[in-house]
Amino acid sequence: MDRKVIITVGKTHSGKTTFAKALEQELDHSLIIDQDNHAEFINTYYEKLLPEQGPNTFKYTITQTILEYAVKQTDYHLIICNSNLNKNGRLNLINYLKEQGFTSILVYFDIPEQTLRDRISNSNRSKAIFRTASNFDEVLDRQLDESDGTGPNDNEADFLFKIKQSEDLSNVIQSIIK
Repeated sequence: MDRKVIITVGKTHSGKTTFAKALEQELDHSLIIDQDNHAEFINTYYEKLLPEQGPNTFKYTITQTILEYAVKQTDYHLIICNSNLNKNGRLNLINYLKEQGFTSILVYFDIPEQTLRDRISNSNRSKAIFRTASNFDEVLDRQLDESDGTGPNDNEADFLFKIKQSEDLSNVIQSIIK
């Protein structure tokens, strides 16, 4: 079986999780790996183990362990549902999965900032994923500060899809399935 890895790229509240869940329903034999779930688990049960400063290496280790298990012990298509905004980290992930025989697909959520702000203001999402931020506006502000203004390019993966509005979701899902 030709395994696919679908990697979502986008800022908070851009629709990555909604997309991943919809894709999982349509793409037979697929699995979502969502780092927000890992963050919530750690914050709920292992808060004492969180690094006080710097990157959340504990969360990354858990995600890497789950990913490695899914790659080596299953034959699922993988839907990696994280922000994946760091280009070097994203390229390392793609290269590793290509070496494992996966076809790589990036789905870039290029949603206007005002739309994201509106979604945040109407959000009921759990804040249990936070380690340093106190709200999603802070997360978005940090992501905007760290962004170079460009998203993924065509050379990073086998396929690249861009989502600019909610109406694009079903077309992208159908293209991935085909």
